[in-house]
Amino acid sequence: MVSIVIKVQEILDERDMSQKQLAEMTGLRRAAVSEICNNLRTSINRDHLEKIAEALKLNDISQLIELRVEQEE
Repeated sequence: MVSIVIKVQEILDERDMSQKQLAEMTGLRRAAVSEICNNLRTSINRDHLEKIAEALKLNDISQLIELRVEQEE
């Protein structure tokens, strides 16, 4: 099984930042940031990803998104 995982919460945890701080930095709604951080969204606006990447000073999409392949038993 393959899943796409948004790693925003992992980055925030590493940097000791809150979702609220990220929302303020990006101008995104706190609810939207929370849904992204908790991988609850089935689709994510490209503009949102760009704002998050810019705010967190990321330079590689793999820092933000991961394709996880789980072995079937």
